[in-house]
Amino acid sequence: MAVFDEMDPFGAPPKKKLAHELGQSLDTLSVAELEERVGLLREEIERLEAARAAKIASREAAASIFKTS
Repeated sequence: MAVFDEMDPFGAPPKKKLAHELGQSLDTLSVAELEERVGLLREEIERLEAARAAKIASREAAASIFKTS
């Protein structure tokens, strides 16, 4: 059961999930927010590259099994 807080009867607002939309205006973002987004995008690039490498390896493994000489 949640504890009632007289100062904030509705509870804390949900944390806004940080996301970046391609082409989004950057004018209103602070330097810290820009740096955080750059970090998130770098992590996403690494994730995408790892997924691509795994798919390539899987495709090459399948090709080697079914390859006829």
